[in-house]
Amino acid sequence: MNSQAINAGIPALGTWTIYAFLLSAAVTFALSVLAATEPTRASDRYLRAARMAALGTVALVVFDVLLLAYAFVSHDFRIRYVMRYSDRSMEGIYLLTALWGGQDGSLLWWTFLLSLYTGACVLWLRTRYRELAPYVIATLMVIVMFFGILMAFAANPFAVNVAGAPPDGEGLNPSLRNFYMAIHPPSLYVGFVGCSVPFAFAIAALASGRLDEAWLYAVRKWALFAWLFLSIGNVLGMLWAYEELGWGGYWAWDPVENAACIPWFTATAFLHSIMIQERRGTLKVWNVSLIITTFLLTIFGTFLTRSGLIASIHSFAQSEVGVYFLYFMAFIAAISVGLIAYRWRALRRPTSLDSLVSREAAFVANNWLLLGICTFIVVATTWPKISEWISRERLTVGAAFYNFWLFIPGIVLLALMGIGTLTPWRKGSPKQIRDAFVAPSIAFAVGFLLHVFVGASVGLPAVVAVEPIYPSAVGRTIAWLNGHLPPVAMGVIFFNLVALVQEFVQGTRARSKTKDESTFTALLQIIAKNRRRYGGYTVHIGIVLMFFGFLGGFYRAEAEATVAPGESFTIGRYTLRYDGVENRREPSRREVYTRVAVLVNGQEWRRVAPAKFVFNTHPDMPTSEVSIVSTPREDLYTVMASVSPTTRVAHLKAFVTPLVIWIWIGALVLILGTAIGLWPEANPVLSAVRERSRPRRAEEPADDAQPAGAAAARSTTGAVIAILSLASAAAVLSPSTAHAQGHTTSSPPPVAGATEQMSPRDRRLYDKLLCMCGDCARLPLATCTCDFAGQTRHDMHDQLEQGRSVDEIIAAYVRRYGAAALSVPPDEGRNRWIYAGPFVAILAGAGFGVKLVRKWRDRGLAANPTPAPVSAAEAQATTTRNAEYDRRVDEELRDLDD
Repeated sequence: MNSQAINAGIPALGTWTIYAFLLSAAVTFALSVLAATEPTRASDRYLRAARMAALGTVALVVFDVLLLAYAFVSHDFRIRYVMRYSDRSMEGIYLLTALWGGQDGSLLWWTFLLSLYTGACVLWLRTRYRELAPYVIATLMVIVMFFGILMAFAANPFAVNVAGAPPDGEGLNPSLRNFYMAIHPPSLYVGFVGCSVPFAFAIAALASGRLDEAWLYAVRKWALFAWLFLSIGNVLGMLWAYEELGWGGYWAWDPVENAACIPWFTATAFLHSIMIQERRGTLKVWNVSLIITTFLLTIFGTFLTRSGLIASIHSFAQSEVGVYFLYFMAFIAAISVGLIAYRWRALRRPTSLDSLVSREAAFVANNWLLLGICTFIVVATTWPKISEWISRERLTVGAAFYNFWLFIPGIVLLALMGIGTLTPWRKGSPKQIRDAFVAPSIAFAVGFLLHVFVGASVGLPAVVAVEPIYPSAVGRTIAWLNGHLPPVAMGVIFFNLVALVQEFVQGTRARSKTKDESTFTALLQIIAKNRRRYGGYTVHIGIVLMFFGFLGGFYRAEAEATVAPGESFTIGRYTLRYDGVENRREPSRREVYTRVAVLVNGQEWRRVAPAKFVFNTHPDMPTSEVSIVSTPREDLYTVMASVSPTTRVAHLKAFVTPLVIWIWIGALVLILGTAIGLWPEANPVLSAVRERSRPRRAEEPADDAQPAGAAAARSTTGAVIAILSLASAAAVLSPSTAHAQGHTTSSPPPVAGATEQMSPRDRRLYDKLLCMCGDCARLPLATCTCDFAGQTRHDMHDQLEQGRSVDEIIAAYVRRYGAAALSVPPDEGRNRWIYAGPFVAILAGAGFGVKLVRKWRDRGLAANPTPAPVSAAEAQATTTRNAEYDRRVDEELRDLDD
């Protein structure tokens, strides 16, 4: 068969392959159900058949993806999806990116990743977890069937053009022709799809009744791997936004950004709470619910981006697939709730705490706060649609709203992270707890005082002017707290860093002393022997560094200027001199560069060249290539908004944001820590011996209760996962320039030499209003780079200079464009529920959590009643013995706390 004949059949072959793997998944599901319900001998035969059928389904999905990839490489424009997202001038890397650049292809890509997870899971389960395996395979096949139905009936990536093949395609959206867009969606999809495996194990545990800790041991690393790629995907999305959208920031609280991050919160909560179940055998209902919620949130996030429910620069066009996702979410929720109700008695178990000052109590608080923040983001993200349903008025919830309300919970969450690091499991002696908190507490005071007395000299003043988004007493109080809390945040950062370093130092010192090893060797050995513990500590260091970088966003400065060649403008300690324009021509685009010299103290420091690219296939969608100069202290970020081809007068914007680079450094440390946690034990036999030697509760299952070969399999699987994790770390490294979506015009603002330094007053006004040009992504006026936004800022600045108040300008803008032009919903009527509701839930949850923890504590005290009074001599002798006993217990717990 020649290549022309093969090409002629690709659309039909791709479509029929979708039908084939849909049928194969259905057969696999049926075989898996039979394997779970038939007698043992027949069950084994059905299970073997289900495994083979599942691998066949995987092969069909992989073949379908390869077919679509070949269609892109061969420019088969008969296929509508290929025609819409590629053209003959595109480089190979962007032809690959186009595979998931649109809705139909992204669904096939999701199914492809799910099939890889399914194949890996089937092979991994071949010799273990016999009772869970049929249900796990059946659950994964249900998910495969759902996406197969979507592509077969609503979003077929192989659908053909009725009018035939055009000579060339429309090409990929220019904003997607970016290095980070080539790796950001796949990384995020790996995280989203990876949540399917823990979900499948949770359903299997509920359906089979195997509700002990075995299923947790099975999913722990699968969940951690998915969490890792959720983290990587979100960080890469931040990098793409930072270097692609041209507004000087990295997180705009866009609805699709929110949809990508909300499963991260519940997955993080699960990774902490499973440690309580592993050690205490409690929180079974909670952990199962967290896994199910995390999976549902991945489907919900996918629904948001594909249903047209919300408006976003990242979302796909409105389509009919949204209703399919709604039905699927309802189906999953109904099945999950039904199974939990059916197994309620088996899941319920009395919980007790030995002390309120314990790691268990800190983790419970951590979980409630993570869930509270997640709930707040979900409600705020969907509020525009909810308000439209309730009041027939579509509102907008912008970045200012999230930044205003979430800073304080973020600090509390960071503080809980440090407290959880220092508090022991179950309970610790007063001396142990006091000694653990001394150095971190001093570090908190040092960080706080440094920020107060030295911060201003490096551009980080202690007090920041924060405008209340609402004039109420609550709004003013939150604004005052936000403005005065940066030194507290700095103190909490220092507290966490010292607490984490202290853990490494104590472990290294103890091993170096007992084993007579060098400090470096002892450090490597404690990490190798306790990978889960010290990998987690490394992840925490990464999160602290990222929070340090986020704190710099409080101090961002920006300026824009219309300048002729040779003219300059100033921002912070930098003077930017515009030296002229350079034009280049590439086969696929026209490039316009502005040459800018950066001067510090009158001396030329760097040269930057922000640019505008106009692609042949999308002349109406120019991109801007921003220039970023990163230092440990701050980033200088320059954008060319427009340039006149006749006068060469340019409209430039510049941003200076402190500490940004620490976000990317922290992300690399996070990846390293997760890889350490995923890496298997060097010797599975020794690992098993160490685990058996650990003091164990009578009800805690031993390793020999698990199927044979599990330790060796964990070693192999963990090695593969950790290698993949380390390989992905390179993706977080940031080049100096990247594309940024923008709008171009034939001429900039009319007057050369005009410079607008955005004052805090101007910034507060622009943050409250959205760009309403109708063409861009409706970013806040403060950050949008389109010409409409630039001209509107210029006009509003003039009005402020003429004496008009901020409220008058906002009222005039709303009268012209409606309430949808506000980035923060009005503080009236039902809109108050957008912030009151989630925070009432957080407070109620906190109250319930405190009551619950006290109940557990009282139950623990009842199980260990206070002894009868003794004489003073006996008390002294007992105190001496207890002190020595506490010392030995503290040392043993420190060694066993992995």
